[in-house]
Amino acid sequence: MRLPLTLNDSQRLRKLAVVAVLGVTFAGFWSFLKTVVAADVPEKAALPADNPFAAPSPLLLHAPAFDKIRVDHFLPTFMFGMKQQLAEMNVIASNTEAATFENTIAAMERSGALLTRVDNVFSNLTSAEKNEPLQKIETELAPLKAAHSDNILLNRKLFQRVETLWQKKESLALTGEQAEVLKQRYESFLRAGARLSDREQGRIRSLNEQLSKLETKFEENLLAIAKERAVVIDTAKELDGLSADEIAAAAAAAKARGLDGKYLIQISNTTRVPVLTSLNNRALRQRVWEASAYRGLGRDGGIDNRGLVLEIAQLRAERAKVLGYQNHAAYKLQNQMAKTPAAARKMLTDLVPGVVERVKQEAHALEAMIKECRESHELAPWDWEYYAEKVRKARFDIDEAAVRPYFELDSVLKNGVFLTMNKLYGISFRERKDLPVYHADVRVFDVFDRDGSQLGLFYADYFKRDTKRGGAWMSSFVDQSRLLHEKPVIVNCLNIPRPAAGEPALISFDNVTTLFHEMGHALHGLFSDVTYPTVAGTATPRDFVEFPSTFEEDWAIQPEILANYARHYQTGEQIPKALLDKAISAKKFNKGFETLEYLAAALLDLEWHSLTSEQIPAHVEAFEEESLRKVGASHPAVPPRYRTAYFAHIWSGGYSSSYYAYLWSETLAADAFAHMLAQGGCTPENGNLFRKEILSRGSSRDPMVSYKAFRGIEPTVDALLIRRGLK
Repeated sequence: MRLPLTLNDSQRLRKLAVVAVLGVTFAGFWSFLKTVVAADVPEKAALPADNPFAAPSPLLLHAPAFDKIRVDHFLPTFMFGMKQQLAEMNVIASNTEAATFENTIAAMERSGALLTRVDNVFSNLTSAEKNEPLQKIETELAPLKAAHSDNILLNRKLFQRVETLWQKKESLALTGEQAEVLKQRYESFLRAGARLSDREQGRIRSLNEQLSKLETKFEENLLAIAKERAVVIDTAKELDGLSADEIAAAAAAAKARGLDGKYLIQISNTTRVPVLTSLNNRALRQRVWEASAYRGLGRDGGIDNRGLVLEIAQLRAERAKVLGYQNHAAYKLQNQMAKTPAAARKMLTDLVPGVVERVKQEAHALEAMIKECRESHELAPWDWEYYAEKVRKARFDIDEAAVRPYFELDSVLKNGVFLTMNKLYGISFRERKDLPVYHADVRVFDVFDRDGSQLGLFYADYFKRDTKRGGAWMSSFVDQSRLLHEKPVIVNCLNIPRPAAGEPALISFDNVTTLFHEMGHALHGLFSDVTYPTVAGTATPRDFVEFPSTFEEDWAIQPEILANYARHYQTGEQIPKALLDKAISAKKFNKGFETLEYLAAALLDLEWHSLTSEQIPAHVEAFEEESLRKVGASHPAVPPRYRTAYFAHIWSGGYSSSYYAYLWSETLAADAFAHMLAQGGCTPENGNLFRKEILSRGSSRDPMVSYKAFRGIEPTVDALLIRRGLK
């Protein structure tokens, strides 16, 4: 069932919601809300009985009651939830008994249940099914949530209790998990500015408030930009090279926008757009590429994100300085596996020379193909993937269009992803239709453990739509915790192009890999087996969290796995071995290009966030070019995977200074996967060990301790280079 997302004026809204809906000026509203949030919760205060967040959902595993949730529930619930958690924290801070782990740390872990409940649902909806009412609430909430976090982490009495425990931690007889939770809680106070002066804390509060607004605005802009920059085509003739299914999907996308008789190509979240591999019309390829690569630059009167990112970079740099760090990157990486920006940058720059050399070799092959096609133009960015596909086809005698019919979405999911998870971990998935969902596209599955017990719930939301942000991700509606007696409710979101009505969903090999990748994140949440929410599931360092997901990717190309799901959608015929072998070999083609575009984006991220507040440049594009040129990562035909103006990961997605984490995690993943293959491959014994030492632990112990418990030694880069076809 689709979530009703329209405000109902007949509802008797609480005063807070009425203030928002009636359009009181934001400054006045903000001042009013700060006063309310700071107040104690009245003894008899409660949410209305018809508010579905007032108590844990009565549905299985507390799955969200989307059939009862309305937009007007969110704001009053957030306000009450923040007020309630602050009251809980004040009780902890004011406790006259000596601080103990139970009355301080465990009490903090139990706090904010209502706020967590509503935030998990709201955050997922604003990513996957955002509309104007939700966007308005998100904008209003951003500074309030930032202030709420500051009200907790800058509470001196609360910090004093935590610090007392930290100073005597050796005598507390804590379990390993408890020691890690105490460490993370203590460090979160320090990193928020708990020891700063009142004046400095006031500045931190102001910076956090401003940043929350700007980051939310950036995210809102990206959704609007994706729609703004979609390319409208007048005739099917211009789409020569696309399959009939792809042309039908483009027609359906145009019709959905009220453009009957036309065709619509939607840009992806990355610089490159999938249709560039097959569009024969070079002028249209250039138009599509430029629509993607130049978005957010204000061209043709469009949305301009440049001023926004410069201000975010400036404020982040200033905040880092107030907190005592050289720059934002130093602040962010302190508690990651890399520890320092220098370590992350070295990993990236060490790869650049070899990767650039591979790119030159690939470019020569493409230039030769241009001549072979009797064309005289130079190799441009909008040509790369088009001619790379021709070289791939010639070199491996394979055509993506010939492979796609063997990758029907439902078969990949059930006979590929689910079957592999069963072989490795013994878990099984069973679809159910009785639980409400937020959009008709969403599917729900029971997840059963090896012994038949309910492990959790899995929601799958795979198709692209205008209300969904770009990319793919995993999130949770409920996080696992033994302390709170909660089992996980997990969601995976992708952006697979929707097929025309009545047509099968035939997906690319890249989307096949993404399905396995996101299931890896899902397993990280589903297999979580910890007591305290702070260390549950994917709550790990950024440069570790992509390890389990990247690890699962490689099962997608194992012949014994492919044989299960790669079957022709019409005949059921298994993909011919010759075609399969070519597809697997072709997967490692063009890796120089793919690696350089990633390295360029990761280096841009570190460059932006290694600036001091006095070093913020005036011109975004010039800074991009200079940053890549000085490390030898600038190539005219290979732009960064994400350019600054639409780099969601680093400006609104939580990966600031940490986009390098994908390669860092891939090193772990490649090493671990090679080790597992050497130990027998896809077996229950291997799966159980990986689950026990990696997937179940969250961040309840140091990530490298978990890795070595599985692998026996620290990883090397050898398997990574082989995985990327660079060795």
